[in-house]
Amino acid sequence: MGLPPTIGVLALQGGYAAHEKALSDLGFGHLQVRTAEDLVGLDGLILPGGESTTHLKLIHRFGLRAPLDAFVGSGAPVFCTCAGLILAAQQVSQPAQESFGWLDVAVARNAWGRQVHSFEDVTDAPLPGDADPLALLFIRAPRIESVGRAEVWATLRGEPVLVRQGNVWGASFHPELTTDRRLHARIFG
Repeated sequence: MGLPPTIGVLALQGGYAAHEKALSDLGFGHLQVRTAEDLVGLDGLILPGGESTTHLKLIHRFGLRAPLDAFVGSGAPVFCTCAGLILAAQQVSQPAQESFGWLDVAVARNAWGRQVHSFEDVTDAPLPGDADPLALLFIRAPRIESVGRAEVWATLRGEPVLVRQGNVWGASFHPELTTDRRLHARIFG
């Protein structure tokens, strides 16, 4: 029996603590990532929700763009939720902003509604191999407007809300803020 994986959580701004709780609930190790050195030896990485333009400013300030690209290129699993999905997208609108292009999707910021329009729901269908739909929580969430080479893994009302391209996963919603840990387990387990 090997050691549990150690997953990094980008901890510059935003909702990283809830992801740490989800990882702890699964028995996974976790480390807050704030420097390039923090990425060394990790088995996976989470880019959490928060404010994507603030994330970008801090990523540039701390010289993390190239190290994050290299980590994605390593093939280790990377999970990007809400603002993390915006950063990982190929194209961003409402308004347009810089993004990393790890996922071949176009997203619109806050397109599921403002903070007062936050809501809970479930996926249209269970993920492959699961019996029950996945719990969804949307808070100022980006909408996936188009999908290129990325695979759609889950939808809500026919719209994609969870995508995967190689080792990178992107979710419009916040699975870390529900009690459903299946998605973290699937990506990092």
